[in-house]
Amino acid sequence: MADLESFSRDAAILSQALPYMQRYEGRTVVVKYGGHAMGDLKLGQAFARDIALLKQSKVNPIVVHGGGPQIASMLKNLGIESKFEGGLRVTDKKTMEIVEMVLAGSINKEIVALINAEGEWAIGLCGKDGNMVFAKKATKTWRDPASNIEKVVDLGFVGEPVEVDRTLLDLLARSEMIPVIAPVAPGRDGATYNINADTFAGAIAGSLGAKRLLFLTDVAGVLDRNGQLISELSVSEAKELIADGTISGGMIPKVETCLEALENGVEGVVILNGKTPHVVLVELFTEHGAGTLIVR
Repeated sequence: MADLESFSRDAAILSQALPYMQRYEGRTVVVKYGGHAMGDLKLGQAFARDIALLKQSKVNPIVVHGGGPQIASMLKNLGIESKFEGGLRVTDKKTMEIVEMVLAGSINKEIVALINAEGEWAIGLCGKDGNMVFAKKATKTWRDPASNIEKVVDLGFVGEPVEVDRTLLDLLARSEMIPVIAPVAPGRDGATYNINADTFAGAIAGSLGAKRLLFLTDVAGVLDRNGQLISELSVSEAKELIADGTISGGMIPKVETCLEALENGVEGVVILNGKTPHVVLVELFTEHGAGTLIVR
């Protein structure tokens, strides 16, 4: 009897999920997998299972991953000291070589292996492959608190995406393969650039007109002044929350990236906690979702 009750609950869950699975059938979902969400093997396996299930449900998932903590750890192990200007890390040529090795090498292949272990075909890529993404050197400014003078910061080989060619991604989608992409891309100047993974994911999702762009972070989503999760925001509401200080600190650039992705053609962007097991499935295939959905 206990087994029958368990099977009945499982059937009820599947029945509730079916309309949502049909909603995303044939559509592209880009998932940005954050560096802090990748530290636990069991969570990594659960994430891979989610991505595999999306593919098996006729969704077209694309994974873009970060790796900040892993890069910092490798630099420390190699005795390479990080330099900062205005609180921002400067990526010189030697550091960029390590960044590419960690992002497009070890991290990328770990994620590919986890997805493949779930019975799907994942393939590891970066912006260089098939000239998928071209970048330009990023420029940043900061205000010196002592002099109150705004200064331009040279961050070295830190870039931002300026061109996305979806040809390879369309080919892989038709081949039933799951792209796992590291945010490293060439510039027209011949240099290789490290791109913020959130920005990179937004550019990929915008070029594909993705149904959803999911940002897996270490927080539940956007919180109100009482610390409660806000389940859905419009673009205008998000801008108001930035203006009145409800959205603050590191959440500001993440929300601004969401708004930019929406402007570029993404249908909806979600910020959610990547440390919650199976959070991708909960967000996409249940009525209540799991994070903060921002829509046009």
